[in-house]
Amino acid sequence: MTALGFVGLGIMGQPMALNLVWSGTPLVVWNRNPTRCLPVEAAGAHVAAHVGEVFDRCETVLVMLADEPAIDAVLGCHTGTFADLVRRHTIVQMGTVSPGYSRWLADRVATAGGCYVEAPVSGSRGPAEAGELVAMLAGAPEDCAHVREVIAPMCAAVFECGAPPNALLTKFAVNLYMICMVTGLAEAYHFAEGNGVDLTLLDRILDAGPMASTVSRAKSHKLARKDFDVQAGLADVYKNTGLITRAARTHRIASPLLDACHALYGDAVALGHPTEDMVAVIHAIRARAAVA
Repeated sequence: MTALGFVGLGIMGQPMALNLVWSGTPLVVWNRNPTRCLPVEAAGAHVAAHVGEVFDRCETVLVMLADEPAIDAVLGCHTGTFADLVRRHTIVQMGTVSPGYSRWLADRVATAGGCYVEAPVSGSRGPAEAGELVAMLAGAPEDCAHVREVIAPMCAAVFECGAPPNALLTKFAVNLYMICMVTGLAEAYHFAEGNGVDLTLLDRILDAGPMASTVSRAKSHKLARKDFDVQAGLADVYKNTGLITRAARTHRIASPLLDACHALYGDAVALGHPTEDMVAVIHAIRARAAVA
């Protein structure tokens, strides 16, 4: 079996890479902070000395980096080395970036003689650890078919969305719903707190009711227990709300609920909760009550 490359072992990338190794996929990994490589190396992956080694050893490279500047820096997108790095390779861009950037990167890869597949995923750290992410692919059909097989050990389902940036735009629609739902859940807990409602009982009732879902159950449990350990990072959610609202403005689409969420997550970051789970948005909601 040909080795697969994986660049970026953050909160999501590390468990994703582990699932690939555990499935028997020969994996070559690299991360800017080398300590993030240690659990994946212990599971059987080869740790590259530099990102160029990943491309030297692998024809297909999964890229799971935090944002556009990180991708630019790691791949050297604005340097003369970029074309030599990606030529004759399939680049699978799995991070959440702007649609315009993904379209630009796809053009750059194609011009250099490589193949590009946009492959964002829906799910937080828990589904990543369980191999139950939902992936959305955009690219040439033959490239998407190849990537579908490659990422199968990480995913519960994989959907093809056409050409870039359609996978990202689809993920934005998914995230818009999820962010508004979780923010509403946090507001419900704030309301319950203010009225002296038993939060453990509220959690049980929500869990038993018709609105319950995998996400609502996980986030409700965290809110009831005041557990802010990160599954989906608040700062990442704030970044995502910004990306989605800008995409909405580009197409003159209204996003009133997400606009409110964007402001609240910005407040929560400013209040000192960027590294906590997204349910920490409740701190921003409480702060609004304090000045009401």
